[in-house]
Amino acid sequence: MTPPRRRSRTLTALVPLLLALLAPLTAAGCGKAGSPPVKGPRADALPHYRVDRSFTLPDSPTWKKAERRGHLVVGAKEDQPYMGEKDPATGVYSGFDIEIAKMMSASLGFDPKTVEFRTIASANRETALQNGQIDYYVGTYTINDNRKKLVGFAGPYYMAGQSLLVRTDEHGIDGPRDLDGKRVCSASGSTPYQRMRQDYPRVELVGYDAYSVCVDNLLTYQVDAVTTDDTILQGYAAKVPQELKVVGKPFSEEPYGIGVPRRDNALRLALDDALAVHERNGDWQKAYDATLGLSGRRATPPPPIDRYPAS
Repeated sequence: MTPPRRRSRTLTALVPLLLALLAPLTAAGCGKAGSPPVKGPRADALPHYRVDRSFTLPDSPTWKKAERRGHLVVGAKEDQPYMGEKDPATGVYSGFDIEIAKMMSASLGFDPKTVEFRTIASANRETALQNGQIDYYVGTYTINDNRKKLVGFAGPYYMAGQSLLVRTDEHGIDGPRDLDGKRVCSASGSTPYQRMRQDYPRVELVGYDAYSVCVDNLLTYQVDAVTTDDTILQGYAAKVPQELKVVGKPFSEEPYGIGVPRRDNALRLALDDALAVHERNGDWQKAYDATLGLSGRRATPPPPIDRYPAS
């Protein structure tokens, strides 16, 4: 591993502060005309989602509980720039996944402004859905057969791919074939973590609950790379491009779905219907452009919705 230079040590010591300063901002007071765009969603650029006041879903125990409560409780991530990020100063969540959660809320008859977001780590998503801690989960949640045994999935609403994040002064890593003997960090319990452990056994794998911890470790030379979905990595690289870069081509397909309680098929199918509506009416594209699109990543068309039968 390349020894850190004095300049890099100085910069990396400032990384936590830098990431906080670059958290999502609103458009107000963001500079004169011609300034670079703010590195976060602008409130005035986000779509407005029409609430379906006539919606009802009596066959869904989850929806009925939310109706009695008066709002939805949604699991999310808080450390993924442009996807699901929580402003530590205001407690406000923002990002593409957050917008997906809000447009689903509107379709289910609840004002998106009333959504209660709860941060749930990757390893705890299934438990949170099974125990009724949340009504549904939107947070770079890859649909796979093993998870379908534990929870239900609406969607997918986006297709991502596993990739690698390294420091800009790293020139020896261009793909997973270059990781033998390297320290690589990912979120414990995530699909990328499991794939790395299974397919690349010579990697020294490090796991944490949050990707932000992985990125801090990368910037302070404690690990050689961070691996997860390219959507997440691109967000971190866009925040500090002088320090981080995404390398190589994606080496997997990660269809993102909305996690729901496994037996609540009524809710799952209602969310499938809602996704189809918001993809057709332009809300999906507007939400993407105002969030993940700010990272410079082009939108890929949403994949076909998988309305799989109840089991």
